[in-house]
Amino acid sequence: MGGRRRLGPMKATAEAPPTYTAGVLPSHRPPSFPYPRTNFGASNIGVERDEIAKLFPCLYGQPSAAVVPSAEPVETKPLKIGVVLSGGQAPGGHNVICGIFDYLQERAKGSTMYGFKGGPAGVMKGKYVELTTDFVYPYRNQGGFDMICSGRDKIETPEQFQQAEDTVNRLDLDGLVVIGGDDSNTNACLLGEYFRGRNLKTRVIGCPKTIDGDLKCKEVPTSFGFDTACKIYSEMIGNVMTDARSTGKYYHFVRLMGRAASHITLECALQTHPNVALIGEEVAEKKETLKNVTDYITDVVCKRAELGYNYGVVLIPEGLIDFIPEIQKLIAELNEILAHDVVDEAGAWKSELEPASRELFDFLPKTIQEQLLLERDPHGNVQVAKIETEKMLIAMVETELEKRRAAGKYSAHFRGQSHFFGYEGRCGLPTNFDSSYCYALGYGAGALLQFGKTGLISSVGNLAAPVEEWTVGGTALTALMDVERRHGKNKPVIKKAMVELDAAPFKKFASLRDEWASKNRYISPGPIQFSGPGSDASNHTLMLELGAEI
Repeated sequence: MGGRRRLGPMKATAEAPPTYTAGVLPSHRPPSFPYPRTNFGASNIGVERDEIAKLFPCLYGQPSAAVVPSAEPVETKPLKIGVVLSGGQAPGGHNVICGIFDYLQERAKGSTMYGFKGGPAGVMKGKYVELTTDFVYPYRNQGGFDMICSGRDKIETPEQFQQAEDTVNRLDLDGLVVIGGDDSNTNACLLGEYFRGRNLKTRVIGCPKTIDGDLKCKEVPTSFGFDTACKIYSEMIGNVMTDARSTGKYYHFVRLMGRAASHITLECALQTHPNVALIGEEVAEKKETLKNVTDYITDVVCKRAELGYNYGVVLIPEGLIDFIPEIQKLIAELNEILAHDVVDEAGAWKSELEPASRELFDFLPKTIQEQLLLERDPHGNVQVAKIETEKMLIAMVETELEKRRAAGKYSAHFRGQSHFFGYEGRCGLPTNFDSSYCYALGYGAGALLQFGKTGLISSVGNLAAPVEEWTVGGTALTALMDVERRHGKNKPVIKKAMVELDAAPFKKFASLRDEWASKNRYISPGPIQFSGPGSDASNHTLMLELGAEI
């Protein structure tokens, strides 16, 4: 992919806006157009969507929008726009804000932009800072969310919606941009519906953020931050691969952040070629047990030992446990038992477990048993995210290898090293792709607000092409919605995009993993590059999903 460059601060604010001609765009800019206007696409209406229509009577059925060239000048007026960062960090968030800011400076001169501090709580409490050229400048192309900080609060009660209304009215906002993941954009849609129902002038636009890669659809090909995080993790995986080959005696078990979906693990596997990469969605599809997973890893260890390789790398998705039904059943039983009883050291409480669950509990390493019993959340439930799956699998593989050793089927040595790569990837310097993609998302959000759109998520398409050929628009948030039954009520949620086993990225991985298991096909990609060959390359998952060859 050529033509993509990082969006430097010198270009963004120190110069007057460049003169555009149709079809020719400056390379340091996201795709934008002379006198942009919006075209409407088809709305997403279906019989099965009736419940969504009931929940969003004001927004449901509105079409998507595309920013397209217009030969005629468009009359503009100054706007007052707010922006909020919601949820966990992801590389590139600052460039989304910069994209909105620059659009307002160039296309709606005299506009004012506010950044709400600390996430949605800032909207409810009216805590904000006015964003100026000097204030924004140091954060261009930088990682983190420290410009205005983020938070995990939700605007969901009637009182909280009223607080948000009071804030946008007090600031006389024309628009609010919510930068966040699936939950945050669900909240953005609810807020847009509320504002529209109250006849407020404030429109709401979302932007897709999450390193987990689970917020995407045809119109929104990827969430920002995924590209950067995967490349950071892949560098670290490549480092331990080199360590494994250098010492010849360690198996590195690496658990990767990513919530329930296995997108990060799959992408890092495509970038680095580990000996084993577990994909949670495949485990669920095949209804594999914990013993099945353990035996698979152990088989690879034994096969490699026969070839003289007593080392390797195993990638594990953070959400693996969520895909193993027997573990979920055990956790549910433990939650029920521990809510009413105290665990006794003699283990009499185990009699309350069903036989299969008790057998599984006894099968688990002692350290994991303790985590299941002691690591509870404020509601008394097991904190699944804190279970160190990598350590659990090391212990279980060790146990299985000892059984095989006793049976004369294994005679080598196994040494496991555990790692968790997670927070390291959330705030790194964004890649060239994420820098440009985020800026384009923000620039597009500014255009959508200028033309009065609400309840849309900013979307950028044609991502396999050079940046000058990208397309910009907005997709109806209600089109991404699903309905879940919670606490006896239907609740709208943006459905998480899981790894699809019949899609190109997984098929590519599946076609190569047997070779990776027995042979050393390691790739150590090294640090993210910002110039030179390969610096503009996007991630494998996105390119394969878009039909490109890699």
